[in-house]
Order: sequence, then C-alpha cells, then structure tokens
Amino acid sequence: MGDDHFFRHEAALLVAALTRVFGVQNLALAEDVAQDALCRALEVWRLRGAPDDPHAWLVRTAKNRALDVLRRERTARTFAPEITRQLESDGATQSLESASRLLDAALDPLALHDDVLRMMFSCCQPRLAEEVQVALVLQLVCGFSVGEIARAFLAGEAAIEKRLVRGKKQLQASRALFELKDAGDFAQRLLAVQRALYLLFNEGYHSASDDASVRVELCEEAMRLTSLLLAQPLAATPSTHALAALFCLHAARLNARTDLAGNLLTLEDQERAQWNQSLIAEGFRQLAASAAGDELTLFHLEAAIAAEHARAPSHAETDWAAIVRLYDTLLTLDTSPVIALNRAVAVAQLEGPLRGLLALRALPHVERLSRYPFYFAALGELTLRAGDSHAAHGHFSAALAQARSASERRFFEGRLAACTH
Repeated sequence: MGDDHFFRHEAALLVAALTRVFGVQNLALAEDVAQDALCRALEVWRLRGAPDDPHAWLVRTAKNRALDVLRRERTARTFAPEITRQLESDGATQSLESASRLLDAALDPLALHDDVLRMMFSCCQPRLAEEVQVALVLQLVCGFSVGEIARAFLAGEAAIEKRLVRGKKQLQASRALFELKDAGDFAQRLLAVQRALYLLFNEGYHSASDDASVRVELCEEAMRLTSLLLAQPLAATPSTHALAALFCLHAARLNARTDLAGNLLTLEDQERAQWNQSLIAEGFRQLAASAAGDELTLFHLEAAIAAEHARAPSHAETDWAAIVRLYDTLLTLDTSPVIALNRAVAVAQLEGPLRGLLALRALPHVERLSRYPFYFAALGELTLRAGDSHAAHGHFSAALAQARSASERRFFEGRLAACTH
C-alpha cells in the first residue's frame, strides 16, 4: 500500500471514529485530531522509520491526542452523550479512564469500519444537494483533497470549498451520525453514496494527475468501500451489486491500460492476456447478482457494456451492435453528453467512421464538452479513419490544448504524429 493511500485510508477511519466519540457537532475537532496524528506520524517516521504496525501506532497517537482534548475541554464543550456522561461522573481521573475505555471501543477495527459506513450515510442526508453530499463523502470518507474533488467534478477549487463548508455546517447541525438500521431515507442516501464511490473509481481510472496515468489505489479504495456496502444487508441492493460488477470489470483492465513507459493505451491496443481473469469472473458474478428484482440503473447498463468488452476475444470481435443498444437504453436514463459521445464511438465501430462522425455532430449539449479533451480526440480519430488527416490534425490539436495530465498530452501528441505520417 502506497504512503498516499495509507494515510488517506487511515484519515477516513480516524475521522469517522472520533466524530462518533466527540459528537457530530464537533466534526472539525475530529478532523483536527486525526490530522494531528497523521502529521505526528510523518514527523516521527521520517526520523525513525515506520513502525512494525503503522495503523496501531496511529490509533494510539490519535487516542492520546483525543484524551488531551477531552481533559482540556471537558467543561467547555458538549461532546457525544455517552462521552459527556462519563466526563460528568465523579472524579476527573475516573471519568478520563472511562473515556479512555470508550475510545478503545471506538477505535476497535470492527467499530472503525461500521463508523466509516455511518459517516458515508451521514454525509448523504437528503437536505443537502447531491453535489454537496458527494463532495463530503469524497473528503471525509475517502480522504480526497479539495483539488482532487474539483477535478472529479470538473469544478473550481473555490466552488468545492464552498460546498464542503455548507455541507459540514449541515452535518454538524444534525444530532448524531446516521444509524444504518434506520431505513427511513436509507435508499435515497444509498444512491448518493454509490455516486460518490463511482466518482472515486473514475478519478483513479481516468486520472487527471501528472504523477500517474492510472491511480490504482483510488480504484482499490472505491472497491473496498463498495465491499463494505455489500456486507451491510440494507445496502446490498441490486444497484450496489451492479456497481461492484462495473468496478471489477474495469479494474480487470487496469494493468493493460498503460505501456511500460506509463503511456495510455486505447482499448484496441491493450494486450488482453494482461486482463485480470479473476476480477472478470467476479464482475460477472456481481452482474448476475444485480439482476435480482426489477431495478435497472445506470450502473447495470455500464456494467453490461463493460461485460461485452470483457467477453470479446478481441477488439474486432466485440459485439458492437449489443453495445450500441445498451448505450441507447442508457441514454433514456441519463442524457449526459459523455454517454452520447461513447455511443457515437461505438456506432463508428459498428457502421464506420462517417456514421460515427454524424453521431458525434448530433450530440446534445455539445457545449458542455468544450473542455473535455476526448470529445476532440474522438473527432480526430474518426476524421483520420475517414481519410482527412489535415482536419484530424486540427481536432487532435484541440484535444492537446485541453489535456489534463502529462499522460494525456503524450497520447494526443502521438495521435498528432499519426496524422503527419
């Protein structure tokens, strides 16, 4: 596990547990204590090296820091009811010993994972707009920075900061973390949680970072959190199984998405022998489980499209007609121009580049793709295949101008060179 992923994961665990101990009204305090523990770890481990059990070290440090806070602010702040009762009992020493036991229970591994789920669902209260819910989950549960959330939303950092401030104020105003057994608005919250995990996986799969073309650890984190949902009976719905299927089928291709130099490879150029067959098998198992009931979601359809790619012996032997039909159905649920763009590319594979170009030029809300580099790249690719290398060069130049990372820039520069050749 990379350092970045480890600290991201541990931060989410600590914030969730400390929020349960301090009370959701003290969310900022829980974040501060978790951050203090992580900063202390970076400082000490840089000098002495990492301990044998980094997680246990962090838990101990967070617990000691939390006890310091409780000792200092026991009369100045209202904490969660259980901790407040302990602090108000006779004798300062006795009350802190009781609080220490409560912290031990909260920081137990099983309790930590339950608290991560509670935090996820607490972030997704119906009074908050979906984009605020998702931003909260990405930061508090997944450990995203403001910059990473901004890239996931294709939004500015200032706008994301405002969303997070608004969401945290609402979260702190609630009485307690959401209890998973409360089925009242569970389904509505589950949808927002799923959406957050979908964005988390996509940030890893289509990384906009200059450091890596693909951020495997983010994909793995989304899959881990989805597995927590599947282990909770109320959350193990057909749509959650479909989301798990989608993640598995895409993750199976992760190792083949780049060459040895870290350059992006198209689906057509990937070496299918490198696809992870165990993940493909698990993807098909989850897809079968998602068929229970009458629910049909975006996740079902996207997973079915990924399944068509996974079962095809080669790019040329892919059932493009089935994929176009699936995109047609998908567009009845979501008119996103990115979905329409992907459908146009599939049409080109089925009927030729000219038909694909017609579909591209008929895209709805095409202005929303003005900063999306793969729109211009699709125009360039199909124009090049249609024989107009000069026009293709212009489209790839536009894609290069909108590239979000070094790997994307290298990819588009390669396509520009193909136009010249």
